Amino acid sequence: MPDVIDDLEAEQDQLETVLGELTPAEWLTPSAAAGWTVTDVVLHLAQTEEAVSAPSGAPDWRRFGATVDEAMDAMVRAEGAGPPAVFERWRAARRASVRTLRAADPEKRIPWVAAALKPRTLATTRLAEHWAHALDITDPLAVDYPDTARLRHIAWLGHSTLPYAFRLAGLPAAEVRCALTAPDGATWQFGAPGAASVITGPAAAFCRVGARRLTPSDSGLRTEGPHAGTALRLLRNYADV
Repeated sequence: MPDVIDDLEAEQDQLETVLGELTPAEWLTPSAAAGWTVTDVVLHLAQTEEAVSAPSGAPDWRRFGATVDEAMDAMVRAEGAGPPAVFERWRAARRASVRTLRAADPEKRIPWVAAALKPRTLATTRLAEHWAHALDITDPLAVDYPDTARLRHIAWLGHSTLPYAFRLAGLPAAEVRCALTAPDGATWQFGAPGAASVITGPAAAFCRVGARRLTPSDSGLRTEGPHAGTALRLLRNYADV
C-alpha cells in the first residue's frame, strides 16, 4: 500500500481541484451534511486540520457541545466566513497538517477526539473525513468524484475499529472478516481467514456505510455468519463518543 500520508495529500489534492472549480453560488448551496453549506463543510475541514498541527492536538470538544456533532457544528457557527477566506484557510491548514504528520515521531501519539493516535492512524482518519465530506460536497452538485485505491485505508479503518464500535454499543467484540472488491476489481481482505462472520461486496459501499452516507440495506453488501449483520450496522469510520 502507498504511504497513508501520501494518500491523504492526494485525496486533499483531488478535493482542492474540485473546490477550485466551484462557482460562488455553488459554495453557498446546501451540502449533504445536514444544516451545512459547502462553505461550512470546508470550514469544518479547515478547523480539524488546524487541530492536527496544534501543539496540544485537538481541543476538548466537550467545551463546545454535548456530542461531537454538536461541538463541530458550534465551532463552524462561531467562525463563519465567506468562501474565499474559508478556501484559503483550508488550503493552508491542510498543507500544515501534512507537514506535521510527516515530521512527527511515528510512535508518539497525538491527542485527538476520542483517543490519542499515532501519526499514520491520524492520517487515516483525516483521509476518511476528507473523502466523506468530499461526497457531501460533490453529490448534491452532481460533480464527479471517482473512487480510488485510497479507499483501502478507509476500509482498513472501518474494519480495525469494529471492536470499538461493538464496545460502544455495549456488545462483546466479535471476529469479522471482510472480502471487499476494490474500485479496480481487486479483492481486499481484512480479518482472520477463518472467521465465521463475513462481509463481502464493494469496498466503496463498505466505506460509505462506515461514513454513514449509505445504509446497510441499500449497500448491496452481503453478510454471513452470526455477527456480520451487527458489524455492518455498527460500522463507522469516525469517532462517535
